[in-house]
Amino acid sequence: MRQLSSMKIVSMRLAALGVAGLVLATPFAGRAQDDDGDHDRARDLHERGEIEGLADILSVVRAKAPGEIVAVDLIRAGGKWVYRVQVVAADGRRRIVDVDAGAGAVVGGEGDDR
Repeated sequence: MRQLSSMKIVSMRLAALGVAGLVLATPFAGRAQDDDGDHDRARDLHERGEIEGLADILSVVRAKAPGEIVAVDLIRAGGKWVYRVQVVAADGRRRIVDVDAGAGAVVGGEGDDR
């Protein structure tokens, strides 16, 4: 009888871990869908001539902040589309560079972070 109880406890713990795993994975699944939406939006805006292509933007960013580009977001700020690019320099400092997506010019960014 005692062995049956411990097996039941183990089964319940495994079930709880499975549910916890699903709960934790749910936000990541939603984010993947959002990323696809951002990509589609950027493609549509580029095809309509409202924003520059990402390759051109990344060339501007590399000239301003050399390093590894680790993230790119397309956001709406001040009535303009802005590419927000995160760059990690060779020394490990993280930098955010904002580029006007329509004009292809750097409009600002945040200082270096560690």
